[in-house]
Amino acid sequence: MRPNALRTLWRSGGAAVNGWLAIANSFSAETMAHQGWDSLTIDLQHGVVDYAAMVTMLQAISTTPTVPVVRVPWLEPGILMKALDAGAYGVICPMVNSREEAQKLVAYTHYAPRGTRSFGPVRATLYGGADYPLHANDTIVTFAMIETAAALDHLDEILSVEGLDAIYIGPSDLSLALGCAPAFDDLEPRAAEAVDHILARAKAHGVVAGIHNGSPEAALARIAKGFQFVTVSSDARLMAAGAQQVMAAMRA
Repeated sequence: MRPNALRTLWRSGGAAVNGWLAIANSFSAETMAHQGWDSLTIDLQHGVVDYAAMVTMLQAISTTPTVPVVRVPWLEPGILMKALDAGAYGVICPMVNSREEAQKLVAYTHYAPRGTRSFGPVRATLYGGADYPLHANDTIVTFAMIETAAALDHLDEILSVEGLDAIYIGPSDLSLALGCAPAFDDLEPRAAEAVDHILARAKAHGVVAGIHNGSPEAALARIAKGFQFVTVSSDARLMAAGAQQVMAAMRA
């Protein structure tokens, strides 16, 4: 089976630089993939991407060594299994708030006897290889998003779930849950303290910690703290920023 470069990178102590795909288009996904990102996450939760578009975007990413990841809309077995069957090598699940929900996430993303994932890797074998069924459980990466007050209350219980590879902090939702203004980088003190606490507990449990960032500077600072999966901006934001730079120069 094709190795998961995220696992290889993490084992060496490195950090993955992740890009974010909100535009439902295979050409934009292919263009992003050719820029050298360690991984790219297709966003089915808040982007405008549907399942059919996601498949074409996974195919486009496959033209490069970039690892394909999908953020599913919710903790629902059908979409988690379909994303993996389509060839995602990692899945990010939002709003995981308890040990029970984390256990469900692990079960839905692993074949028996470890889990309850139904068998049907229709495209996953094309991407991963003919022996995908034998090695998928040890290759796919499962992320639980920690972004609520309830998740903080049950943090150690979530992190202790066997088979959960990583957590991913949504700083905006986490900030809102703690009564702070939503932000990626410049968090209010209560939210910033929560982020540091989550990172420390993830390290203690041997779980990889990831987080969403708005700028390279914030991502680099968080890598220095110990985060091993950092998202920087998104295709839509990068396109808008590039266009704004051009228009600012022209209008000047």
